[in-house]
Amino acid sequence: MEEHTFIIAEIGQAHDGSLGILHSYIDAIAKTGVDAIKFQTHIAEAESSYEEPFRINFSYEDKTRFDYWHRMSFTPEQWQGIKQHCDEVGLEFMSSPFSLAAVDLLEDLGVKRYKIGSGETTNFLMLKKIALTGKPIILSSGMSSYEEIDKTLEFLKPYGNEVSIMQCTTAYPTPPERIGLNVILEMMMRYPDNTIGLSEHTAQIATGIAAVAMGAGLLEFHAVFDRRMFGPDASSSLTIDEVSELVRSVRFIEKALDNPINKDDLSPYKDLKKIFGKALAVNKDLPQGHVLSFDDLEAKKPADQGISASVFESVIGKRLNKGKTRYDFLREDDIN
Repeated sequence: MEEHTFIIAEIGQAHDGSLGILHSYIDAIAKTGVDAIKFQTHIAEAESSYEEPFRINFSYEDKTRFDYWHRMSFTPEQWQGIKQHCDEVGLEFMSSPFSLAAVDLLEDLGVKRYKIGSGETTNFLMLKKIALTGKPIILSSGMSSYEEIDKTLEFLKPYGNEVSIMQCTTAYPTPPERIGLNVILEMMMRYPDNTIGLSEHTAQIATGIAAVAMGAGLLEFHAVFDRRMFGPDASSSLTIDEVSELVRSVRFIEKALDNPINKDDLSPYKDLKKIFGKALAVNKDLPQGHVLSFDDLEAKKPADQGISASVFESVIGKRLNKGKTRYDFLREDDIN
């Protein structure tokens, strides 16, 4: 999908319904080097109801989950300002829709691609509306089996969209034993025509670095100013400084992966091998005519001062044709 790992910092609900805090996240994330910033577009009446239970009842001000989604929503005009701000600071604006109405809103904004949350992977009604746009689709698989992913890909296939798949674990935060790094490799084998990535909630820089080293082409994580902040995802997010460090680390690993070395090409070490290599020496004063044994030998730097230590066996049993002082190098013309 991209020449380098496409890195998405998700703000999600970290703004807690505050437009001002949301815009401050845009400015902060713009300095980290990520490719895209992602939000969630919630239209409470279209996606939810008063019957929806809280996943985690964390809110002190929302009586119901529906009330929370309503508080997390913004007007179309506000979303336009959010998108414009992202454009101005060089971030790709992304937002996950959770209703067909949200897709309409995002289309009006001119999004480049769609990220589908784990709970929407089998929402074929919304997927058809998105597929009809012809835009790339990123599927998060946090609550999907391979069978469900296969069915979703089969459903999308006739529309011809570019589809990427993210290994994801729906657990906040995700413990190491549930990350499923192995699934990245499995997906690369199972879906060779699709870009595979990782959407993660571990609050650890190491997770994303490991995924990229394994070949992930996409990386997504939640970002927050401080993990002690209010909200459902704060404890499973990276801080802004951690996001910057992750981006630097990922780009470093990418450069390493893009430059394979030939282990048999020792030309870069030609001079170093002379300095660090060892030549044979004697470890005691030895008279002329002495027959050399293993116990007579030492190895000293640099390597070009005598017989290589790697062929020490070739001198054992040989006779000295001159006396040697302790720690003298041993050369070919010293032995018969």
